[in-house]
Amino acid sequence: MQKIIILSGPIAVGKTAFADELMRRYPCQKVSTRNYILKVKHVENSRASLQEAGMQLDDETNGSWVSDAVAETLTETDKSVLLIDSARIAAQVERIRERFGRKKVLHIHLTAAEHVLKDRYEKRNKGGDSAISFEVARQNATESQVENLALIADVVVETDKSDVPSCVTFATATRVLPLIPKSKVDLFVGGQWGSEGKGNICALLASEYDILVRVGGPNAGHKVQDPKYTYRQLPSGTGSNPQAQIFIAAGSTISLKILLQEIEHHEWLKSGRLFIDGQAMIIEEEDVKIEQKLLDGISSTKQGVGSAAARKILGRDVKLDWGPAVRLARNVSELEPYIANIGSKIERALIEGKRVMLEGTQGTELSIHHGSYPHVTSRETSAAGCLSDAGVPFTALGRVVVVARTYPIRVGGKSGPMGVEVTMDEISHRSGLPIEEIRKTEIGSVSNNPRRMAEFDWERLRRSVYWNGATEIALTFVDYLGHQNSAANRFEELNAEAQHFIENLERVCGVPVSLISKGFGRRGLIDRRN
Repeated sequence: MQKIIILSGPIAVGKTAFADELMRRYPCQKVSTRNYILKVKHVENSRASLQEAGMQLDDETNGSWVSDAVAETLTETDKSVLLIDSARIAAQVERIRERFGRKKVLHIHLTAAEHVLKDRYEKRNKGGDSAISFEVARQNATESQVENLALIADVVVETDKSDVPSCVTFATATRVLPLIPKSKVDLFVGGQWGSEGKGNICALLASEYDILVRVGGPNAGHKVQDPKYTYRQLPSGTGSNPQAQIFIAAGSTISLKILLQEIEHHEWLKSGRLFIDGQAMIIEEEDVKIEQKLLDGISSTKQGVGSAAARKILGRDVKLDWGPAVRLARNVSELEPYIANIGSKIERALIEGKRVMLEGTQGTELSIHHGSYPHVTSRETSAAGCLSDAGVPFTALGRVVVVARTYPIRVGGKSGPMGVEVTMDEISHRSGLPIEEIRKTEIGSVSNNPRRMAEFDWERLRRSVYWNGATEIALTFVDYLGHQNSAANRFEELNAEAQHFIENLERVCGVPVSLISKGFGRRGLIDRRN
């Protein structure tokens, strides 16, 4: 147990709303003084009866009955915070401090101007079961003295000067849980033009994390093996770790049809495991049609992501004459059960020491700002862009894993420059892999078009490692450096060409190659992490 929080304050000050927000933020167990009175005094469940019975218990126990209620709750919960929703006299607070230690107790007193309390009380009881006027309720012997608890409180909150979330932040920040996170976010980002195998890597490591976060949109498909699936909206490790919480961040663009299909495929997400930021942008059918008309020249996958992003920028409080009105995730009824502030949830998770995986989409070289414009995507694809999309500060970043292929690819067609191109036949000849196997693999997961392939570009990858602030590299398609590598289980079992390639990669980029993928799925991964 970390804290016992005691709330006090006059009627209609907002204790219930404050307690609800507190319990939303922290792993709380409420100690209900109402329920305790009902159990030990067997009175009618009305304000007047409860007030009278509470006063009797105070007289009989000198206020220690509330600490008895706390002790009883302690035996029934493993939550780190106990919340007492309403202390009425100073003796109740002092008995709790004496019994459990002052350092473990946080007494928060809520207050507000008299006219505000009266207005709230009358609105709350309009048409309700209480016939007692505000003036009469305030004349109760205990109620009339409750504001004196402000003199012994650890913090006093004026609920008429801030909204509820602000009041809770003011009262609890650094007092309940420390603001310094216990853990960091691990980011996985593509280091080339996409299709580096990020999805496979993320799926294989997903079981190490409590929370899986996805940014980007459905214009890239992430294939995984265990279990076999191609993800376009959900994190690639969703099926690999059914115990994880799944987050879709604010900077994402959502195809409602694709997302709902993926949710249906993963039924357990409906039981409180999926959270979608209300600020995420919805792609409409018109967005897809717009891109189909405009983007042939850059071999776009034409999933409507860029058009939707443009509408989000230009459609702020105006109706555009070239597309539908902006619709965010919070405006979609089917997504209502999942809506949350993802940035805040990640912050809370890190404070609690939970492990968070942030999965980028597409590749660094497709950056709208730093890639080979106009043959780029519609967002910033580097680590900085992923952090911004997810609402994560750079100070919360732990590992940055840049995923790179031995032979980088771009989507087929007029997709832009990519260095020295190489044919699939040549790769087959060098590696000894059947050409049919390579052709089957090198098909766009969204476009279904054959990919273009190129020789490894040392300068581009070095720049990508620098640009992303990489701490390590995951190298994929090592079987393309020799078919015999498929059977390797350790670095030392790779052929000489692959070992030499990896050693040079570490020398050029200055970071370790910690993960080596020489095949699809669990058996295809060599893990060199400490």
